[in-house]
Amino acid sequence: MFDLGEDTGTFFITMEYVPGEDLKSLIRMSKKLAAGTAISIARQVCEGLSEAHRLGVVHRDLKPSNIMIDRDGSARIMDFGIARSLQAKGLTGAGMIIGTPEYMSPEQVDGQEADQRSDIYSLGVILFEMLTGQVPFSGDTAMSIALKHKSEIPPDPKTLNKQISDELSRIILKCMQKDRKKRYQNVIDLLLDLKKASEDVPIEKKIIEPKWKSSIVVLPFADLSQEKDQEYFCDGLAEEVINALRKISELRVVARTSAFAFKGKLEDVREIGKILAVATVLEGSVRKAGKRLRVTVQLINVDGGYHLWSERYDREMEDVFAIQDDITLAVVDNLKVKLLGREKERLTKRYTNDVEAYNLFLKGQFFLNKRTAEGMKKAVLYFEQAVKRDPEYAEAYAGLANYYLLLPIYASFSPKEANLRAKEAVKTALKIDNNLAEALTSLALIKLYDEHDWEGAEQEFKRAIKLNPGYAIAHSWYASEYLVLMGRADEAFEEMERALELDPLSLVMNRDLGMTYYYGHQYDRAIAALKRTIEIEPRFILTHGLLGLAYLEKAIAEGSEPTAKAWMGTAYARMGEKQKAKDILENLLKFSEKEYVSPYFIAILNFHLKEIDQGFRWLEKAFEESDSWFNYINVDPGLDTVRSDPRLQELLKKLSLA
Repeated sequence: MFDLGEDTGTFFITMEYVPGEDLKSLIRMSKKLAAGTAISIARQVCEGLSEAHRLGVVHRDLKPSNIMIDRDGSARIMDFGIARSLQAKGLTGAGMIIGTPEYMSPEQVDGQEADQRSDIYSLGVILFEMLTGQVPFSGDTAMSIALKHKSEIPPDPKTLNKQISDELSRIILKCMQKDRKKRYQNVIDLLLDLKKASEDVPIEKKIIEPKWKSSIVVLPFADLSQEKDQEYFCDGLAEEVINALRKISELRVVARTSAFAFKGKLEDVREIGKILAVATVLEGSVRKAGKRLRVTVQLINVDGGYHLWSERYDREMEDVFAIQDDITLAVVDNLKVKLLGREKERLTKRYTNDVEAYNLFLKGQFFLNKRTAEGMKKAVLYFEQAVKRDPEYAEAYAGLANYYLLLPIYASFSPKEANLRAKEAVKTALKIDNNLAEALTSLALIKLYDEHDWEGAEQEFKRAIKLNPGYAIAHSWYASEYLVLMGRADEAFEEMERALELDPLSLVMNRDLGMTYYYGHQYDRAIAALKRTIEIEPRFILTHGLLGLAYLEKAIAEGSEPTAKAWMGTAYARMGEKQKAKDILENLLKFSEKEYVSPYFIAILNFHLKEIDQGFRWLEKAFEESDSWFNYINVDPGLDTVRSDPRLQELLKKLSLA
């Protein structure tokens, strides 16, 4: 604190400004840090805590968002707002819980006095998160998370990141001992062990070596037209700038889905920047009157909230392509991003010179992005009109291909027919421009599902990513639709993380991350990813079903095998995966010949497989064997399909419930 003062009745504090990133943002951007980087940061934090503890001060709220990494690569411990003297007692009141649940020591959860070992516990949690990309304990409420620190054993970080050494894992788990007497008793001892652990680990000169020279989010432009009828054009203009900028290898550009999540919300651009972990924000507005356009744009630095550049364009509608080029090149110039190879040529490449065809394409994209049956119906009409007006419009054909590939998911349509039509659209798009990444990505998916050409599919995915490294969908589909199917789980996880880095708020990609973890047999990580998706949108398609499957597989792995397998079979049956459900039923029946399996759950599984007579035979057996689950027959949703069957009424009478 440099100064404490007062000006016209308002008190103020002057503090040091630290340019850089907080550790939480860096973890979010990188997903997990290299071992050498994590150790380097932890050692610096140890040195800072050592000085604080020497002066008799305990932090009590150590967490990644309170650790800044400045531009010189130095770690700074911030926000000693709830720090207290080690000598003072009773400052918080008996039983008062102070701290952040994800990083709170067991004694803090109990409302006990914190000491230097409490900070060491929190640092152990931070090390765990830096190296695995996740905190050791999560939950639905702050209290449920806090209680896990007190009652549950943290997972071994090596199970989440195979690159962690045995020694580093030991250090983390020692920091996180429930009994503080078993932890490191001071940070100097911890620091010495970290130094030993780093002897065979390369320590980067720079703590954070960014993958990207800079980062940006382009927000949807505001419609200031009097008639308020230019939403599709405003969205389209922002999307075109996004599409152009993402072709630059040195620039991380947040994808459309995440950028447009802030549409219509009065969020401070600095807050948006923190959420999306970007350094700059581009925002703008459009006012259209007749054939005249007024486009206003401004490029804002998230760190300080100041303007890097702003401009106003008063042009004719026919000049819209020139406006897009001017904005894109101005952003590149102001961010001091170096264009490599033919990037400038690709940056300003035009796929049509027909403004009307362009408008039709924008409307098609606008409705396609709604991902609804009604939106799909409108999207195809606009795409078809766009290619009719300009038969050489490659992007519009790619849009048409994506429409057909998505159609079976969001509407009742034959996948075989959809693939055939998508293939025709892709073929035309690539005949016009054989380097269009969007078309190549669609082609990869067609080769995958319609032709089962695994090698060809991977070649097209890789080619698309090389041509347009910022195209998040290419990374996502390559991971969730190809790599995980090939059993290359670790590669799939990395590719999905790249996709989420580009589009962190995308419902589809968050769900697909969970699906990728599920098929990669990483059930805890699948559950965490799917729960994050549900937090963003509780009603998103397929997410709850996948979450249920992940919980079931976890239950099987933890030992409650027969019951969990029966539930799994029921889930498959209800999802239409009849053969998988039948296989599980067959295994359960074999298992029941030598060990007890609840006949009640075998009955439920039979009902969902439409084996009604078999279901009632097993339900009778459940009654005869006094299966405790049988008592739920009056309320169990699993029996709703046979509620009207007289045999169920007879069974209810046996329980005196009818």
